[in-house]
Amino acid sequence: MLNKLIEGYCKLLGLLIAAALAVMVVLVFGNVIMRYGFNSGITVSEELSRWLFVWLTFLGAIVAMKEGAHLGSDTLVSRMPLPIKKLFFVAGHGLMLFVCWLLFKGALDQAIINLETTSAVMEASMAIFYGCGVVTAVSMALILVHNLWRLVSGQLSEAELIGVRESEEEPIDVPAPLK
Repeated sequence: MLNKLIEGYCKLLGLLIAAALAVMVVLVFGNVIMRYGFNSGITVSEELSRWLFVWLTFLGAIVAMKEGAHLGSDTLVSRMPLPIKKLFFVAGHGLMLFVCWLLFKGALDQAIINLETTSAVMEASMAIFYGCGVVTAVSMALILVHNLWRLVSGQLSEAELIGVRESEEEPIDVPAPLK
C-alpha cells in the first residue's frame, strides 16, 4: 500500500519536474527571441526559471533517493555478511534522517524569516523558494522511514540493503525479501 503511494508520488514529482523543465525552456528561449528579435524581453523569465530550476533539482533529489540513484560506493558493504549490511543500512538511514532534520529545520526557519519578503521581479513570497527544502526533507524522511520499516518487517531484499546501482541502465535487482 505505502509502496504504491510512494511510487505514485514519485511519478507525480516526475511530471512536475518535466513541466518545470518545459516552462524553463519556453521562458528562456522566448526571452532570447524577444531580446534579439524584438529588443524587449519577458520580465519574469530569469527569476522564474531560477526558481523552477531550484525546485526541480530538489524534487529530482527525492525521486533519485527513492530509486537509489544517488552517488555511492558499494565496494565495502557488498562484501560484508548480511547482519553487517543491515547494521550499515540502519546507520546510513539514521544519518540521512538526521540530515533531513537539519534540512527541514534550516529551510523552515528561512521560509518563516522570509515569509513577508518578496522576490524582486515576481513579487512572490520568498517562503515559496525556501519551501522546496521543507518538501524535500519531509519526503526523503518518509521514504527513509519506510525503508527502515521494510527492513524491520522483512520486506527488504539483500540487494536493496546496498542501495547503489552499478549503472543507470540496470534496474535494482529485487530478489525475495529477507527472512
